Amino acid sequence: MDRYAIDSHKLIYHPTRVAAWLEAGGDWERARSVYPLYMEISPVGACNHRCTFCSVDYLGYEPKRIDADILVERLAEMGQLGVKSIMYAGEGEPLLHTRIIDIVHATKNAGIDVAFTSNAVAMNDRFIAEALPLTSWFKVSLNAGTAGTYAKIHRTDEKDFHRVVGNLKQAVVERSRTEFSCTLGAQILLLPENAGEIEMLARLCRDEIGLDYLVVKPYSQHLSSHTQLYKNIDYSVYLGLKDELDALSSDHFQVIFRDNTMRKHVSGNADRYSRCHATPFFWAYVMSSGAVYGCSAYLLDQRFAYGNLHEKTFRAIWEGDRRRENLKFIREHLDISDCRINCRMDEVNRYLDGVVSNKIPHVNFI
Repeated sequence: MDRYAIDSHKLIYHPTRVAAWLEAGGDWERARSVYPLYMEISPVGACNHRCTFCSVDYLGYEPKRIDADILVERLAEMGQLGVKSIMYAGEGEPLLHTRIIDIVHATKNAGIDVAFTSNAVAMNDRFIAEALPLTSWFKVSLNAGTAGTYAKIHRTDEKDFHRVVGNLKQAVVERSRTEFSCTLGAQILLLPENAGEIEMLARLCRDEIGLDYLVVKPYSQHLSSHTQLYKNIDYSVYLGLKDELDALSSDHFQVIFRDNTMRKHVSGNADRYSRCHATPFFWAYVMSSGAVYGCSAYLLDQRFAYGNLHEKTFRAIWEGDRRRENLKFIREHLDISDCRINCRMDEVNRYLDGVVSNKIPHVNFI
């Protein structure tokens, strides 16, 4: 069982927001005030790795940094407007922002849940002591079971593998000592180069580090990525890994093999919905430049750009003309066959499509 619903979605626990979306439809006067539940924010554009699979390599890893003082103001506003959670990740490594701890405090003070996806190389004692206790979950991108393979995939030095393992061990020790509740996990992108090391990594995470879970997920080709190396991976040959990896789960550790997502990758999403329902409603993405986008698959595409936090309030951006135009574009013109397979909102979209399409007969017989 996927106790964290990582291979599914959790929108079902927010019926009030779904009802507001349903009532709004294409009516802008109603839609304008339906704010995102979840946001992804990229604190910095720079990254200390150059992973072979990086989906945002086309952005160039520019050393941009979101203005922390402005973000603190915007976070307070976001919390008041109904944003419930923010994951700090993005086109760069989030822990490279020199004020990331201040940002975590401001996010939590705004009533917003905090999470991270990070390579954890820059995790230090101060972050562990001051930021992790305020964080709901921290997931590290750890894409091999050995230092050599890790260095090749992350395109870095082997010492980073050992540094990350050490950092995570320290985080687990500090969590046990002070009894904070942050869920600590790792994820590996299943690639031909690391497929033979997943069991090794799972045992490392479970027995040596003491993490809560390891996610095994498929690669998804970003339409703008420079890299095409993994575009044609056939995940049907890896589906049999699920049973042997499931056997490594315990009461305190879980291997979450994203079987559902891999099967959709194999099928090419042949049964997918015909329209994106999640955008521009339930989530948003903020680049390190401060630019607010409706979807992370369309960064730099001005059709999905709503405004910049460095220049306007979040309310002015979210209720502005650019989002109104994007709503119309998505409802009337967006061809989702051009969208990324297994996009971030895929399961949410499948759920919402079921709400509006009446594909199941006799829905009133609950």
